[in-house]
Amino acid sequence: MRHDLLDRLAGARENTDRLFDLVKSDFLYDRPIRERHRIIFYIGHLEAFDWNLLRERVLGVEVFHPEFDRLFAFGIDPVGGGLPSDLPKDWPAVPEVREYVARIRRTLDEGLDARLSGERIPSQPEFPLNLLLQVAIEHRLMHSETLAYMLHQMPQDRKIPPQLRPELVLGPAIPAVIEIPEGRVTMGLRRDAPDSFGWDNEFEEHSVEAPAFAIDQYKVTNQQYLDFLAAGGYDNPDLWTKENWDWRTKQNVRHPGFWRHRGGVWYFAGMFEEVPLPLDWPVYVSHAEASAYTRWAGKSLPTETQWQRAAYGTPEGQERRYPWGAEPPSPKRGNFDFQRWDPTPVGAFPEGQSAFGVADLLGNGWEWTATPFGPFPGFEPFPFYRGYSADFFDNKHFVMKGGSARTAARMLRRSFRNWFQPHYPHVYAGFRCVSH
Repeated sequence: MRHDLLDRLAGARENTDRLFDLVKSDFLYDRPIRERHRIIFYIGHLEAFDWNLLRERVLGVEVFHPEFDRLFAFGIDPVGGGLPSDLPKDWPAVPEVREYVARIRRTLDEGLDARLSGERIPSQPEFPLNLLLQVAIEHRLMHSETLAYMLHQMPQDRKIPPQLRPELVLGPAIPAVIEIPEGRVTMGLRRDAPDSFGWDNEFEEHSVEAPAFAIDQYKVTNQQYLDFLAAGGYDNPDLWTKENWDWRTKQNVRHPGFWRHRGGVWYFAGMFEEVPLPLDWPVYVSHAEASAYTRWAGKSLPTETQWQRAAYGTPEGQERRYPWGAEPPSPKRGNFDFQRWDPTPVGAFPEGQSAFGVADLLGNGWEWTATPFGPFPGFEPFPFYRGYSADFFDNKHFVMKGGSARTAARMLRRSFRNWFQPHYPHVYAGFRCVSH
């Protein structure tokens, strides 16, 4: 029997293969987001990452294309305005890349099957095989989401839309504020927890005391954000930090990146079609825009600790595995795990509410926090992937919690932390406000 983790790896591969199949073949050298590599890079990168992670450490087999191993090794996240300048001709042909991918998969699958079945037992690896495989699986699933951000920015006529699920249409959710009493919050994971996987930034588990606060029951909607825009929010420098205002004016940012304005009407640019702006969907904005809105509202973004308290705490003082309890994620609990391509109304999943009644916490858009991304006490980088988190402990990235429609269920765990730059407008991220 195939090992469960190999089945999960195969499933993750199918997921990313389907994404690349959405792009018409003439446009695989496009760069839909200027800060990122061209699409062709990611076709090779996902396999190169697995190969570079597992080849020597687990299988002990020889390299067969060292140039591609280096070329496809690392993505980019430029800070400070530096942008890539490569041209399509600088990249290898698609058939070459696909043959590289296919050969890696064959070699890894044969070697891992033999290793896990006991047919081939090389020297004991330095790191547990289960740990390395879970790193490979989640790395790929993360890219399945961030690749969706890239493909979202492509012109519609360059993509092949799949069959779409029907939109959810509900009555408008009435904005409300939930009072959260003071309480202790468990952050992170225990290293010695049985059968638990986490990235290096999720350790070590520790407790924090959270004073009482009030938080929006729902994410801020497009309707609410329209009110901010109509009130001149993009023209008032008092609502923005100097750095954020300089970015807004230099880039001429006048509205959320997913909005379009034509003929006096606002539209939402979905993955495969533009639709009249759904007023009850969460607004997707950058951290800078979210912060400006909260100042206009006289409130603030939640800290990571406050978000965690509202999501997993209970009035009785215990904490839950998920906002709704111990039951694993399922379609009735939220808009996540690749069910849809676009948002749903903020009140669409009442069975996903937390013990305090806060809704939409997992799925339907990551949520910005006020917390710069940094290490927990006791942080230790993965020795085999030292830069995964540590390279971004720079006070130029902010923690996001929750998940989007394109976030895999396994990454909806309580300790998972995501992060992005404050001026990046392409991520599926919304926010909610807190007050004290």
